[in-house]
Amino acid sequence: MLSHTRAPVRLRHLLVLLTAIGFLPLILIGAWGVKTTADYQRRELERSMLDLSRALSSAVDAELDGWIATLRTMARTPALANGDMEAFYEFAKEQVQTQSDWSSVVLTDATGEMVFKTSLPFGSQDGRVIDPDSLQRAMALRQPVVGRIAFGQLSRPAFPVRVPVSDGANRQFVLTAAIQPSRILKLVQRQKNPDGWVISVLDSTGLRVARSLDHEHTLATGASPSLAQLLQTGPMEGVGVTRTLENQEVRTAYTRQSRHGWTVAVGAPTAELTRTLLQSVAIYAGAIIASLLLCTGLAAMIARRTVSAMSAMQEQAVRLGRGEPVHIAPSGIYEVNLMGLALDAAAYQRTAHEQERSRLLASLERALKAQEDALARAESASRAKDDFLAVLGHELRNPLSPIVSALDLMAAREQGVYQRERDVMRRQVTHLKRLVDDLLDVSRITRGKLELNKAPVNLCSVVAQAVDAANAAKTRGPAIAVQMPGSLWVFGDESRLVQVLTNLLSNAVRFGGDGAIVVMLEASGMHARLVVRDHGVGMLPAMLEHIFEPFYQAPQPLARAAGGLGLGLAIARNLVLLHGGRVHASSAGQEQGSAFEVLLPAIAEPALIRDGAEPPQPAAPRRVLVVDDNQDAADSLRNLLELSGHEALAAHSALDALDAFAALRPEVAVVDIGLPDMSGYQLAAALRAKAKWPLRMIALTGYGQAADKQRASAAGFDMHLTKPADIGDLQRAIAGEA
Repeated sequence: MLSHTRAPVRLRHLLVLLTAIGFLPLILIGAWGVKTTADYQRRELERSMLDLSRALSSAVDAELDGWIATLRTMARTPALANGDMEAFYEFAKEQVQTQSDWSSVVLTDATGEMVFKTSLPFGSQDGRVIDPDSLQRAMALRQPVVGRIAFGQLSRPAFPVRVPVSDGANRQFVLTAAIQPSRILKLVQRQKNPDGWVISVLDSTGLRVARSLDHEHTLATGASPSLAQLLQTGPMEGVGVTRTLENQEVRTAYTRQSRHGWTVAVGAPTAELTRTLLQSVAIYAGAIIASLLLCTGLAAMIARRTVSAMSAMQEQAVRLGRGEPVHIAPSGIYEVNLMGLALDAAAYQRTAHEQERSRLLASLERALKAQEDALARAESASRAKDDFLAVLGHELRNPLSPIVSALDLMAAREQGVYQRERDVMRRQVTHLKRLVDDLLDVSRITRGKLELNKAPVNLCSVVAQAVDAANAAKTRGPAIAVQMPGSLWVFGDESRLVQVLTNLLSNAVRFGGDGAIVVMLEASGMHARLVVRDHGVGMLPAMLEHIFEPFYQAPQPLARAAGGLGLGLAIARNLVLLHGGRVHASSAGQEQGSAFEVLLPAIAEPALIRDGAEPPQPAAPRRVLVVDDNQDAADSLRNLLELSGHEALAAHSALDALDAFAALRPEVAVVDIGLPDMSGYQLAAALRAKAKWPLRMIALTGYGQAADKQRASAAGFDMHLTKPADIGDLQRAIAGEA
């Protein structure tokens, strides 16, 4: 049994005593709390002001970026790509009308000279460029630049947004939009701030673009001296005390984090801040005192119940973090029950999210696998198409080779007998070869693998070659009239340019009727203009829209007198585009003829170097080994070479060629690639190894793609000829000429 030496103290009395003893510390704590609260409110106010300045700076950046994106979109118009500045001027004027805050759009060239200004008529030279410094930066950096605000020719304030652009010929320009500050002012005015607050937006040079107070009179002026000093000495963003232009003391939050170097400053009057803080402090102090008086007696009991319930919640929160099941026990405190429900809901959501995540991962894996399968099928189909075209070219060229050789033999032996029939056969063989070449050319163009060997080219020579070829290919039909200067030079691939004009002439011959075909070549500004005009069937507008599409052909009768695959014009258009030019078709209608116009960038006539070399002499007789598994092709080529004065021997397999090699000791070997017992590449290596004397190797094959030529060169061949090759090409190859 306990003995009490002192009378027990009632809890109520003890709480009163504890309250009396703790009153003085509570006063000190309350004072400290008041000061802390005041500092906290001040910091919160500064933080909210700084957040406002950041948000407004982001909004300004978004507007500037939007205008830059609009200019970039404008730069992708076909008018600029084609160098049609007048059409681009009209397009820019339409864009200005759709942008309520734009004053004008200006295009300047790489030297800073104005090309046009939408507020002036096209071609006018009266305009001046505002803020030339930002124009120079845009041209030097080749990046978008936002200039300073200034007053233009009409005394209207605006700031330039400049974007470097280029046309299809890679000429450099700068596209500029003159923006009125009204859009920036709207951003400022949308901010719902207390009375007396001042918001200013300054450009990269420190000039004011917009101000929430007295905007019109402060536009394009600098910051107040105190704000300018704060911006100069402070960090990229911060808070300080400044004075407005009206000499009112304000607490200013600013940020200079804009991507375009602009500054946003938000100022709140310090007097109002002090009064607001004092009111808040008074209310807060009274609330502290009242809370202390009211909560003293209940604190212990509530604390015990709360601590017990919170301990249980803490344990369940730890279980939730570990992913374990959560068991919430009911509590007598409402808020604790709400926390329990929240934890229970969080546990349910976690489980649902995990399940959804698993389903999404499985779906993603299936989608990725399906995408990989589709990609593999597409690649396989592309390889199969390329292989098919290569084999198709080889198989179509192989039978043409002995036919050409047989025609050459007939021409050499029969001395004019059946000349008309041979000419018919030679034209049809040439037509077949051209169809095969068109198929392979359009495949290379589609895959972007067509290469051009560019050099200065006299277009007059191109016209002469194409017209001669067209005249040689036709037996009847319209005459071809040529109008051209003495010389007109471009930078391109001569053989491909001849192919372009040959395709246009072939189309004119087929559809040109009985009237004369006119080929006109002339200089047009900075371009060479080539026009092929006929007086034939003409074209409807619906045909003009598709005339350059692959495999498209005009409606023809069942007899198909015109022939062809519909690839000539498509190939011509793509070759012109690869030369940096453009091609256009026009027609007044059916039975009114057609015209095809080609524009190519012209260059100055280059200085020619004449070495005075003598023309090549006829090839001396050589010992030639012909290897081809096609017996007709090998024997006819052997006979043709013998008639040309050479000693020739034909072999129909690689083993026969190796057996005959030592006996003949050939100086030249003409080898087919597709042999039955080994490839022509392997045979070339074997012949090179056996030869103890100079040996010239010529690959004569139906495979004529660029990869085939590279592989032949790597295998040791000196020359690659595609079947069917005429006797002239073979003679030059045997003689060692290019």
